[in-house]
Amino acid sequence: MNAMLAFVAAAGLAGGALTMQAIDRVSAAAPQAVQAAYDGDTGAVAPRRIIIGLDLSKSNPLIENPAFASKVAVRIANEVKKLGFASEVHVRTFGNFDASSNTFYFDTVISTRARPENVAAEIQKLVSGTPLLVQRGKWVAQDSTNIVAFLDNAVSSIGCSGMPTTVILASDGIEDSEYARLNREDSRLPPPEGHPFRGCAELQILGVGQGTRSPVETMRLRTQWMRWAQDAGFSHNTILNDW
Repeated sequence: MNAMLAFVAAAGLAGGALTMQAIDRVSAAAPQAVQAAYDGDTGAVAPRRIIIGLDLSKSNPLIENPAFASKVAVRIANEVKKLGFASEVHVRTFGNFDASSNTFYFDTVISTRARPENVAAEIQKLVSGTPLLVQRGKWVAQDSTNIVAFLDNAVSSIGCSGMPTTVILASDGIEDSEYARLNREDSRLPPPEGHPFRGCAELQILGVGQGTRSPVETMRLRTQWMRWAQDAGFSHNTILNDW
């Protein structure tokens, strides 16, 4: 796994051909001997699932600000480092709604082959390198921001059952889709139907309001997402502009 994700990041950052489907699927039902070896080395930690979404829309400073991208990368990496054996990590990009715009995906399961500190280091490189990947055309800056649709697709396909699941979005939180145009002061996120994310442990959005340079706009966006996440069924939410 480490070599695969490292290759994806290094190829894009070095200007080589970026493999847009880097996958390493390891069965969560690992042999008991492997689990015992891992637990004996790091201590037993209950498995968790982390879904990481990288917002490639043009409004998001992540795609053009290396300092901010590095800061986001460190925070995400620190979350991954805490994971125990049999935890899952899933990385996706989002922005436009059409599937052809976001073909990159990465999935792995924490094991002796994919230790949390190594997975964290490679994901940190990938996230911090986002501006350069966009600059070199390996990832394409996108014209819309489908955050709600991404959440719906990600949780529908990956799920929140079986283990505590945290969804982390590296996003400015400016939904720009058929659901809402949050760059407008009078726009509001539509109330979710029912509780579609009930059972999901936490929603984190890192960078809400970044790029607006307005504390008022940032607070408006933060309030919108906090209310929406609670109504949608997330047990907890962490909506940050900076940290």
